[in-house]
Amino acid sequence: MPEGRRPGLREAKKQATRQQISDEATRLFLEQGFERTTIAEIAAAAGVAAKTVTNYFPYKEDLAFDRQEEFVGSLAAAVASRSNGETPLAALRSAFDAAIQNQDPVLGFSGPDFARMIVESSTLTAQLRRLHDQRELVLAEALAEAGGGDRAEIEVRTAAAMLSAVHRVLFHRIQELTLDGVSGDETARIVGAEAEQAFGMLEPVLGQVAVAP
Repeated sequence: MPEGRRPGLREAKKQATRQQISDEATRLFLEQGFERTTIAEIAAAAGVAAKTVTNYFPYKEDLAFDRQEEFVGSLAAAVASRSNGETPLAALRSAFDAAIQNQDPVLGFSGPDFARMIVESSTLTAQLRRLHDQRELVLAEALAEAGGGDRAEIEVRTAAAMLSAVHRVLFHRIQELTLDGVSGDETARIVGAEAEQAFGMLEPVLGQVAVAP
């Protein structure tokens, strides 16, 4: 096999191992609860050493939120990739619309069992709050860059807080409906309409903020 392909194969193996650990951890968390599941049990189920688990996932919460990097960076990514002349608010509305049509798990479409696991765990509930807070900080950085300002400026911090608050409310709304037994399709329909209202409330304030040149 060509020498140059080996790093790719190693990376594929690492990704497969990571996914196996994540899958087994999720299964055990759903069966036993997050607090009652140990790293040793996850390692045994995945067929790896406990040290391997912590190498891939330094904290136990990382195993439950294995897409947290994507979650934290999602709003900033929408702002950074917006089209020429599009405002951050418009870009975030478009990104949310696309994600809700796909019932994206990052948006909150995790299924009733996973949603219940989070609300029943004080550890995971606290971690989810931290992830929302981190996402707001990263968004503030993206808004500052978009507007040529500083993240510490009150306008940027306020805009990030307002935009993040809408996403946080809609995330929890999706979780709430999921736990109430509402189907994914119906949840998407309901929250899609509510998102129009929520984003519309921001339009008078943020509708012209940081327009791309």
